[in-house]
Amino acid sequence: MCRNTDAELRSRLKTSGNPANADDTSSTLETRALKPTEISICGTIYDISSFPHPGGNVIQFFGGNDVTVQYKMIHPYHTDKHLEKMRAVGKVAWKSEYKFDTPFEREIKSEVFKIVRRGREFGTPGFFLRAFLYISFFFYMQYLFATSDFFTVMQFGVVFGEWGVWKGVVIAVWFGIAQAWIGLNVQHDANHGAASKNPLINDIMGFGADLIGGCKWSWLAQHWTHHAYTNHSSKDPDSFSSEPVFNFNDYPLGHPKRRWWHRFQGLYFLAVLSMYWLSMIFNPQIIDLRHRGADYVGIKMENDFIVKRRKYAIALRAMYLYLNIYCPIANNGFNISTIAIILLMGVSESFMLSGLFVLSHNFEHSDRDPTKSYRQTGEPVCWFKSQVETSSTYGGLIAGMITGGLNFQVEHHLFPRMSSAWYPYIAPTVRRVCEKHGVRYAYYPWVWQNLWSTVKYMHKAGTGANWELEPLSGRA
Repeated sequence: MCRNTDAELRSRLKTSGNPANADDTSSTLETRALKPTEISICGTIYDISSFPHPGGNVIQFFGGNDVTVQYKMIHPYHTDKHLEKMRAVGKVAWKSEYKFDTPFEREIKSEVFKIVRRGREFGTPGFFLRAFLYISFFFYMQYLFATSDFFTVMQFGVVFGEWGVWKGVVIAVWFGIAQAWIGLNVQHDANHGAASKNPLINDIMGFGADLIGGCKWSWLAQHWTHHAYTNHSSKDPDSFSSEPVFNFNDYPLGHPKRRWWHRFQGLYFLAVLSMYWLSMIFNPQIIDLRHRGADYVGIKMENDFIVKRRKYAIALRAMYLYLNIYCPIANNGFNISTIAIILLMGVSESFMLSGLFVLSHNFEHSDRDPTKSYRQTGEPVCWFKSQVETSSTYGGLIAGMITGGLNFQVEHHLFPRMSSAWYPYIAPTVRRVCEKHGVRYAYYPWVWQNLWSTVKYMHKAGTGANWELEPLSGRA
């Protein structure tokens, strides 16, 4: 927990090597806005402009923001003593909806750390072998997709008699799947800092997000915010990213964000998600690297670290468009057939990525309002408990090897900086501790069961059935 008192902070300021602040700590301790080179944790402001962060310079990405929850979720081993390594320069007004160091948190960390010792939570040899296979397959399919010249499968008619026709379709589908596997099995662990203890390896592997049409830095802004505030209707970018087409949030009856067409979203939401690729590669946010979802919930993205990387993000996106739109058209002509093959590739990638991630937090009886009790009582809620009750796990080891461990969403949200290779081993322990503390753990033996639960949830959220069955609760 954050237990730093003002006296402790003044003492640290006097010995921080900043003479200007040493004799005038009262002014330093005044509440003020954060600078782009500062972060705040538990109300204390830290200067990170020259801090040698062991996890690499990714810490600079969050300059200008309160990162209390992000810090605690990504550093499960840390105590307050670790914060003394940074230079404290002031205070900021701070109040949290979440609490840490609860009995549930202490026991689940204690039991899991008996299985995965500190320093061993990163990628295993098996993880890197799996990553190598997926990377190799991706580059092979990328070569085929960018160089093939037989994508003309129909010209105001249908020509299905030649093998080349079907070969183009097969390449498009498998290249889409290859990209999804990079997103699930390579860049995800890396951008969580979980693939390797070496930040350079994480940094390089993290660019897998750009190789598949995304953006590493936009992903960090959106995804780390999602992890910190899972299913929070006003702070989780994922919870409202689909609006107004369909709602993930189960808004009360009569809420202005409800639309008549949402009554049918259980039928069409998967079809809409299959268009995710189009919205991703033509997203203008690549120009300024200000993810609109993260920006909406208050994440500042105007520090020097982000500004300097805009040109690289644009260059990587241009390379992706060149290889996967320009090259196929140049090789096969600008016609319906070529466009159809390109779109098929995008649908294939989208359906595998979005079809899997939509299961994680949108299912029957998921906690759609984890901080409700805080608003009612003023008592912060256990962050670790909220992570379990907003997430689901399905399948086991084999599903984990295909999805990069994202089928173990409960385990992933509890320990996001642990490599996905470890999740099958800690899952039984996590379930046992959850049961002991009365924390609801959602597990589906098969993916289709999780999918069916998601379809039913989306239908009920669209029709407002949960509110009709139990008014004002948001639950069935």
